[in-house]
Amino acid sequence: MKKTLTLASIVCIVAVLALGGCSRGNRKMITLAGSTAFQPIAEKLAELYMPTHTDVRINVQGGGSAVGVQAALAGNADIGMADLIELPPDAKALTATVVARDGIALIVNPQNPLAKLSSAEARDIFAGRIVSWKDVGGADVPIRVISREDGSGTRRTFDKLVLGLDKLAPSALYQNSNGTVREAVAQDANAIGYISMGLVNNQVKGIAYNGVAANNDNVKRGVYPLARPVYFLTKATPSAWAQEFIAYVISPEGQQVLVKEGLIEAK
Repeated sequence: MKKTLTLASIVCIVAVLALGGCSRGNRKMITLAGSTAFQPIAEKLAELYMPTHTDVRINVQGGGSAVGVQAALAGNADIGMADLIELPPDAKALTATVVARDGIALIVNPQNPLAKLSSAEARDIFAGRIVSWKDVGGADVPIRVISREDGSGTRRTFDKLVLGLDKLAPSALYQNSNGTVREAVAQDANAIGYISMGLVNNQVKGIAYNGVAANNDNVKRGVYPLARPVYFLTKATPSAWAQEFIAYVISPEGQQVLVKEGLIEAK
């Protein structure tokens, strides 16, 4: 006998394909959006959390810190992720929980012999006043500046701490994540960029800033100045399961995951 699929059956099939089963309304959804620097760490935390909380589904999206603030305000995300040295005024309507700390490293290609920059040299390079590596002890070749785009928490923090009142060089090339900045610098011997310290790997070389090495120990000791908190932003009364996930992230277990992934614990 031929059977006809009902609308309810079709909906259930879609749920099976998308979520691995038909939840019948019992599955608890948590959406995070925002910081692309924190996105891979949030994905790792979700990956570790869901097997022991089988009724919870966590969806992690990027977009940048500005997106994290707006998504939380609009209710499009349960949790907005923002890594900013200073939250924007509209974020005052949200509850901000510091879940980690993160340094920002200036990076160059491993072929570049440069080991350090002063704050003035870094500012002048990114503002476009120093345009050749020879002016900071390198070869007589043009410097290619790689930056994050507007809306990035890493960009906003970098602009405030390094550029100050100056503007980024008009010739700067933009990337939409910390990962793509790293790739751009890794593929260009004459490039310089900046990324989350936790994402520095052997593809690029972190350099000292004002004589201080870019590492987590120096951020912890307060001697490396390019650092910012990582926030989870929520409306006044997030769902109980969103609160439980936040509690996990700031618990000793969650903080240990953050440290293993290259970030610094919240406290």
